[in-house]
Amino acid sequence: MAPQAQAQASSFLFSFAMPIALSLLLLAFVPSPALSVTLQSDIQVLESILRSIDPSSISPASYLSTWDFSEDPCDAVGTFLGIMCSFPSDNTTSRITEIELDDIGYDGFLSASTGNLTELTVLSLNKNRFRGPIPESVFHLTKLVRLSLAENYFTGDIPERITHLKDLTIIDLSKNSLTGAIPVRIPALRSLTTLSLSSNHLTGRIPPLNGLWKLQVLDLGSNHLYGTLPQLPTSLKILSVCRNALEGRISSLHRLKQLTSIDVSDNRFSNTIGHEILTFPEITHVNVSYNMFTTLEVFKFTGRESRLRILDAEGNHLQGHLPVNLATYENLKEVNLRHNMFSGDIPKVYGKKLENSWRSLYLDNNYLTGDIPEQFHKISRVMKGSLSNNCLECPKNVTVCQGGQKPKAQCSTAMKMALQ
Repeated sequence: MAPQAQAQASSFLFSFAMPIALSLLLLAFVPSPALSVTLQSDIQVLESILRSIDPSSISPASYLSTWDFSEDPCDAVGTFLGIMCSFPSDNTTSRITEIELDDIGYDGFLSASTGNLTELTVLSLNKNRFRGPIPESVFHLTKLVRLSLAENYFTGDIPERITHLKDLTIIDLSKNSLTGAIPVRIPALRSLTTLSLSSNHLTGRIPPLNGLWKLQVLDLGSNHLYGTLPQLPTSLKILSVCRNALEGRISSLHRLKQLTSIDVSDNRFSNTIGHEILTFPEITHVNVSYNMFTTLEVFKFTGRESRLRILDAEGNHLQGHLPVNLATYENLKEVNLRHNMFSGDIPKVYGKKLENSWRSLYLDNNYLTGDIPEQFHKISRVMKGSLSNNCLECPKNVTVCQGGQKPKAQCSTAMKMALQ
């Protein structure tokens, strides 16, 4: 080939090869897109969950209406609401880590294949219409941190296998139709901060729970639990065991000094409501109504300011004079002592408290006597409360007196019986 032709050929090859080489060089510095394809078995679980729900309960505005399996669940943009995924740095397949459905009223069953989501940390299906037993496979999800199935129609027992889920911090199975006993080994869940099993049909005794040393919220109300209060963790801030058949004393609560709210109403507790309960440093709400308590201890509050705002002791057998020292609880707003056996006069300081800070006072259906403090005449129309069904000198034109009074002989007899 002539030198000139060779030169032209070399020039052509160089001009052709240079863009390719440059492109390859640039590609070497451009990171490849992360592989975010969901593990196939996780996709199959999501499909199974969707199939287990009545399509007519999936509204166009719901999360499940966005589950379009023509796209990858973890890679799709704007679809698959209600799930969270992991995106491993080594470009391996993504996994489903959270399912948190909206409270749209989904009607159906929780698929047993949910237990195959082995990376799941959150399962939340609150306020829907899931039915049937909680699948046993759910209790194999050892990475669960939050199990929240509240306000559904789940039935059956809470199996002991729940205690295998060592990472759980929140269990909320409230407002279902669960039966059986609270698992005896539940204190093995040492990371629990919230345990809510209220509004079910649970029976049996409450197991000792003092091993749950991180527990802050315990709600076992509205079940069929019986027996005495067990040992409870001192970390508790909110305690509700209302509407059960529990009995005995509540003196074990005196150790729970971090409590902000106590509700032991509608049980069979008896004896004394100790002064310690009213003087916890952070307590704001005490409900001991509808039990069989006979004594309410109210010591004079001194030093720091009390946080107590609501005291409800209605429907007990409390005797003696009304506690004058309630007036020393500076933040107290609502007092309910109706349906008891209190006798004697209404302390004059009650009138002053109503004039300044108390917003409601219910003393009806006791055995109180004498005149009412003058402040009741002035503020009766703006206060919430009642003084009816006592033996008071209570003018009918005073709103809180409406409903009438008992014959004075009844109150005299009651006072004599209390002194015996």
